[in-house]
Amino acid sequence: MKAVRYLLIAIIAVIVLVAAAIAIAMAVINPNDYKPQIEQAVEDQTNLDLILDGDIGWSFIPLGLELNNVEAKLEDKRFVALEQLVAEIDFWSLIAMSPQVNTFTLNGLEANLEVNEQGQGNWTRIMPESSSETKDGTDSSTGQSTGQSADTSSTSSSGSSDSGEALNFNVENVQIGNARIVYDDKSTGQSVILENFTVNASSISLDKEFPLEIGFRVETAKPKFEVDGSISARLAANKALNEFSASGLKAVFDMAGEPFGGKSVTAEISGSASANLENETASLKNFEASLANLVLTTTLDVKGFGDKPALSGNVAVAEFSLKKLLDSLGQAAIETTDPDVLKALAFSTDIGGSPGKIDLSNLTLKLDDTSFTGSGSYTLASTGIVFNLQGDKLNVDRYLPPASEEDETSTSTTSGSQTQTAQSSPESDLLPLDTLRTLLLDIDFGLGELIASNLTINEIKASTTAKNGVLKLDEFSGKMYEGSFGANATLDARTDNPKWAFGSNISSIQTLPLLTDLAEVDMLSGGANLKLNVSTTGNRISALRNNADGQISFNLAEGQLRGMNLTHLACQGIALVNQDSLTTTDWGTTTPFNDMHGTLDINGNILKNTDLVASLAGMKLEGTGTVDLSKTELDYEAGLRIVGEIHRDQACRVTDYVENVVIPVECRGNFSENAAGLCSFDGSRFRDTLKTIAANAAKAKAQEKVDEAKAKAEDKIKEKIGEELGDKLKGLFN
Repeated sequence: MKAVRYLLIAIIAVIVLVAAAIAIAMAVINPNDYKPQIEQAVEDQTNLDLILDGDIGWSFIPLGLELNNVEAKLEDKRFVALEQLVAEIDFWSLIAMSPQVNTFTLNGLEANLEVNEQGQGNWTRIMPESSSETKDGTDSSTGQSTGQSADTSSTSSSGSSDSGEALNFNVENVQIGNARIVYDDKSTGQSVILENFTVNASSISLDKEFPLEIGFRVETAKPKFEVDGSISARLAANKALNEFSASGLKAVFDMAGEPFGGKSVTAEISGSASANLENETASLKNFEASLANLVLTTTLDVKGFGDKPALSGNVAVAEFSLKKLLDSLGQAAIETTDPDVLKALAFSTDIGGSPGKIDLSNLTLKLDDTSFTGSGSYTLASTGIVFNLQGDKLNVDRYLPPASEEDETSTSTTSGSQTQTAQSSPESDLLPLDTLRTLLLDIDFGLGELIASNLTINEIKASTTAKNGVLKLDEFSGKMYEGSFGANATLDARTDNPKWAFGSNISSIQTLPLLTDLAEVDMLSGGANLKLNVSTTGNRISALRNNADGQISFNLAEGQLRGMNLTHLACQGIALVNQDSLTTTDWGTTTPFNDMHGTLDINGNILKNTDLVASLAGMKLEGTGTVDLSKTELDYEAGLRIVGEIHRDQACRVTDYVENVVIPVECRGNFSENAAGLCSFDGSRFRDTLKTIAANAAKAKAQEKVDEAKAKAEDKIKEKIGEELGDKLKGLFN
């Protein structure tokens, strides 16, 4: 027991002697006496001019160092300045081999970072250009190999780290106040100022939570932008520094400047986060981020930080007004035909999936009064996207820009020069082929009702796939105007000259309401049946048009040609033949038909038709012609073949002269400007009709002469027979 007692007394005596020695040294040695030597040493080793204006002080319990009013100049300009630095270490923690920093205080830090016109930063000029090491790695002052010294130090440090325990580093209090950093780039004109930077943390200890508060202000010159921020949270980290957490996170950023049109905007972040680097896990709990009236919330867990993470959780964007958001951000308003749209948007989905795959389930999307539901997935390795989205109804026209009077006026004046303008303006590629070749898609889309360009389409179904540079619209179908349609398309983008193919089948769609709603054109009515097969190549509009090749076949069962009366045109020709004048005044503005069919051969911008046939009352419409899509021009020669009585007007009586003749009609002009005035009587071709009529008349007159001669002969025969029979009868009675 006495030995133990003496040992303890000896240890205490050593500690007291060490403490006394430190106290005596601190009392005797004044660090301010060494300021000139410290300043000179810095100036000798660097290009900095160190100025220690303030006092250097230290304390025994707690053991600490204090610096005041320190400044370093670089090339006669202030580079770094410091008002006060205080670092205090608990003396007894040193004796216990577990150092604890009671207080670390940093006030009035200022740093000026500058980039000149040549792009060189002033911090790169702190050290002298001449190196203190020789080319072979030997220190010029000591003659020792710096590489060998570094290796030894590294080995020693490594060995100490491997054999020792984790450092129990506890900080009682950390305070950074009034820090300011200025960055000025003269080569770009950009400048960034970080000021009012403060940090407050207390009771910092590994394996325990501690509070942290940060405040700052950032200002940029290009664009002029300001942010006042504050962050508070409770942080924790384990001793191995591979597990971290933040709870009670609350961050507020007040922003203003040119990006927001001079307005002030507030962004906030709150929630909790954690990460384990060893287990490769991370999570967000009750995380919420907001910008003006936009609020996003999520809870998310991540397992695996490599190329195959597994996610689970949910994310949601609460209902918000996009127009209000843009106004709050100082952005230009989106002008829409309906001013009440873009005021109720929302989104939510659950997130899950196997490692390396992100699955979205219970997905909902709201756009005003339109709702979508569905699911989707994204595979990280292949970037494959699978999506299934079903909606109820959508009116696209409500979201279009409102038509102005200037637009309506310019439409009529510019339609004629539209092609010329398009040709004079530079044309760019339609699609990014390199991007298309990387797509891997499988998308299904459905919509109960769609209104677009004033057309109403129901029961829309669409299915799209993309793989290895080939994109397919396997199905695009729907119902509209008492009929239905189906279409498919293929785009082969594997070469720089992509190939396109289109197919479509339209059944019993009523053309009158369709054309009226689509383009306010009412020139045709009837149930349309149409088949289309077209192929083309290219990646520009002009190339697609010029290279188009295919055929369109069409049939209209019963309908009317509106805005024109072909019966009137035919009767005008018949009246000329009959050398009479029409007395009817009310001819109407339509031409009914029982059947109209034909085919259009597509050759670039030209559609050629050679077999147009339609059955009209007492007539048969036959025609050939072309349609130039690039000029929106129609060039048709049609004929009305007279096959029976066509009208009650006496001047339009069908005689033997006009039966089976063709009354010529021409349809020429720009069908985008005056569709109703395209067709008229073709006087130039009426000469051929007159020849036919003359031939018919000659035949009729020749037949009349034959009939007259025959009648006279018959009369003479009857007369002769009568005379002979009379004589015989007379002889008999006599």
